[in-house]
Amino acid sequence: MFIGYAVVAALLAFALSASAFLTFTRNPQIAGNMTKLGVPDSWLPWLATAKAAGAIGLLAGLAVPALGVAAAIGVTLYMAGGVITHLRAKDYEIAPVTVLTLLAVTALVLRIASA
Repeated sequence: MFIGYAVVAALLAFALSASAFLTFTRNPQIAGNMTKLGVPDSWLPWLATAKAAGAIGLLAGLAVPALGVAAAIGVTLYMAGGVITHLRAKDYEIAPVTVLTLLAVTALVLRIASA
């Protein structure tokens, strides 16, 4: 189970890191999508910081199981919030955030099972 967690955590951490970088740099596609969803521009640094913290926590969870569980819970809640935000804005292009949500849930289950 630990190897499964390591693989899923690394993939998810990579995706979160890339997304955090694009959000921090206000990539036009990301910023435009956030605007379309009704997310205020002032929230972007906070959202990017949460993504980066989730990525770091998932990787640190390789050494500290409790931290991995906490990070996986946080990322799951963050991504579930993303799904809800898309649905509330009646934007049904939710495949990417849904996949990330499922990866976060998988990381959580694998980290708990391997502890």
